[in-house]
Amino acid sequence: MIRLTVAQAVVRFLAEQWSERDGVERRFFGGCVGIFGHGNVAGLGQALATSSEDLPYHLSRNEQAMVHTAAAYARASNRLATLACTTSIGPGATNMITGAAGATINRLPVLLLPGDIFSTRVAGPVLQELEDARSYDISVNDCFKPVSRYWDRLNRPEQLPSALLAAMRVLTDPAETGAVTLSLPQDVQAEAYDWPDELFARRVWHIPRPRPERAALARAAELLGESERPLIVAGGGTIYSEATDQLRLFAETFGIPVAETQAGKGALPYGHPLAVGAIGATGTTAANTLAREADLIIGVGTRYSDFTTASRTIFAPDARFMNINIASFDAAKLSGLHLVADAREGLAELAEAFAGRRGTPDSYRARAAELTRTWDEAVERAYGLEGSPLPQSAVIGAVNAAAGDDGVVVCAAGSMPGDLHKLWRPSGPGSYHVEYGYSCMGYEIAGGLGVKMAVPEREVFVMVGDGSYLMMAQELVTAISENVKLIVVLVDNSGFASIGRLSESVGAERLGTSYRRRDGGPLPVDLAANAASLGATVLRPESVSDLRKALDAARSATETTVVYVRTDPMADDAPSSEAWWDVPVAQVGTTSATYAARETYEANKRSQRLHLAPPR
Repeated sequence: MIRLTVAQAVVRFLAEQWSERDGVERRFFGGCVGIFGHGNVAGLGQALATSSEDLPYHLSRNEQAMVHTAAAYARASNRLATLACTTSIGPGATNMITGAAGATINRLPVLLLPGDIFSTRVAGPVLQELEDARSYDISVNDCFKPVSRYWDRLNRPEQLPSALLAAMRVLTDPAETGAVTLSLPQDVQAEAYDWPDELFARRVWHIPRPRPERAALARAAELLGESERPLIVAGGGTIYSEATDQLRLFAETFGIPVAETQAGKGALPYGHPLAVGAIGATGTTAANTLAREADLIIGVGTRYSDFTTASRTIFAPDARFMNINIASFDAAKLSGLHLVADAREGLAELAEAFAGRRGTPDSYRARAAELTRTWDEAVERAYGLEGSPLPQSAVIGAVNAAAGDDGVVVCAAGSMPGDLHKLWRPSGPGSYHVEYGYSCMGYEIAGGLGVKMAVPEREVFVMVGDGSYLMMAQELVTAISENVKLIVVLVDNSGFASIGRLSESVGAERLGTSYRRRDGGPLPVDLAANAASLGATVLRPESVSDLRKALDAARSATETTVVYVRTDPMADDAPSSEAWWDVPVAQVGTTSATYAARETYEANKRSQRLHLAPPR
C-alpha cells in the first residue's frame, strides 16, 4: 500500500499511462497545463510540485486556452496522447467549458481536472460557489456534463480508482473520445489514503483497430461494383488512424478521386493525380463538381458537417453513400451503408473484397484531373495578387511557400479557414491543422502551442485574424516562457471580415463587424505593438516580397516571431467554391437587401436534400 493524497495519487497514476497502436508505445499524457488558485493549489498544485518529470507542468495564461492547447496536442498526436488540464474552482473551472465543447465536437481526448467546492460542505458557501436551492450537490462543474464524454465528481478517496480507469477507457477509445472531466473537491484532493500498489503500475492502453463486419463488407463491395462515378470524402479519422497510405493505395488501385474535409485536408498531398482538394461550402470547384455528379460517396472518417455537405446541397439526389467510420453514429449518416471499422482496416478489407474488379473509366480520371488543373490555375492567380493592403490570398500563398514540406499551418476562425481550405496546398498528413468543428475564436495561438509541443521538429505557422487575436493573444507569453517557438502571422483587416460578408448576404449590412470609434473614426490600436509587449519579435512587412523575407527570417529565428500584415476587409479575393451554406435570412424586413437575400436563400433551400434513400 502507498499512502498519498488524492491529488498525489492522480498525478502518479497519470504519469504511468501509456497508449499503444501497431506495436508502438508512448506516454499518453505529455504533461499537465494549469493555472492555480484556491481549489487546486493545495491539492494538484502541491502534487505536481513534488512529482517526477514524467508529468511536467506548464503554466498557461488562460483556462480556455489550456484546453485548446491540449486538444491541438492530441490532434497532432493522432489522438494517441494528450495533456491534462487543472484549474481552480469557479471561473477558473467554467473558463474551460468552451475548450471542452471544442474537444468533444472534434472527437479529441482531453482530461479536465477542475477544482470543486468542499465535499464536506462545512465551510460553505465558499468563495466562488454557486448555491442552488434544489440541492447542495450542485456546483458550476455540473456545466461540464453536456460537453464531456465522461464526467465524475469524487467525493471520497475510494471513488478515485474506478473514476481514473473509466476516464482512461473513454480517452483511449477512438469511437467515444472527447473531453473527460473529473471534478475534484478541494478538501478531497488534500485527503490522504492508502492506495494499492497496482493503481500506479505502468498501464498500457491498446488502441483498437476494429475490422468491418463481413456481411457489411460484401454489401459494400457490391455497391462499389455498381458505381461508375465514385468519390471519396476523406475526413479527420483518415489521418487520426494513420490510414493515409492505405487511402492512397485504394484510390490509385480503383481510380477514385479523393476530396477532403477541413479535418481531413492533407490525407493526400497536393499534386497527387487523384487529389481534388477541399469539398463543400469552402471547397474547390473540382471537388464540388465531382460531388454533384458522383453516384457513390465513400466517406472515410468524416462526420459530414454542414460545411462538408454544403448544407446537404452538394451531392446528387440519387447519390448513394458508403461510410467507413470507427463510430457507428457517424458511419450511419446520410442513410449510408455503414462499415463500422478503423479507417485503415476498413479501406484495406474493402480493397481486398473488391480485388480484381474494374476501376473507374479513364475518362472519369481524366475529367477529375482537368477539373483540378482548372482550379489550380485559379489558385495561382489568387496567390499572385498584389496590392496595399495585401490581399489575404497572397498572404496565404506566401505562408504556404514558406511552410514547405515540414511546416504546419494552424487556424480556426474568421475568413481564413475558408480560404485556407480552398487554397492551401498540403504537403501531407499533419501539415494542415484548422479547427473547424467548433471554429472557436482564440484557438489559434493556443492551438499552435499544442501542435509545437507535440511535434517540436516541425515549423508551426499560426494564421490568426485581428478579431481572434484579441480573444486570446496572451498565449504568446506562454509560448515564450516555455521556449516554444511559433511563427504567428497576424492578419489585421480592422474587423470581422467573414461575418461582415455573411451579414451582407443576409441583409444585416455589416452591423458590428468593424473596429471603429463611435464617431466612425479608426481605432488607435496597434496589435503589432501589443505582440511586442508580450515578448514576441515583431516584423511588419508591407508588400508580398517583404512578407516572403519576413517569413524567411521567422523560420531562421529561434524565438517566437509575429509577422504583422494589414489586409483589406472588403476584399474577397479567393476564388468561389460555387457552393452554399445554410444561414437563415429574415422573411420580412425594411430594406430591399433583406428581401433580395431571402429570395436567394429560398432558391438555395430548394436544392437541399435529406438523403434518405437506402444504399441499395
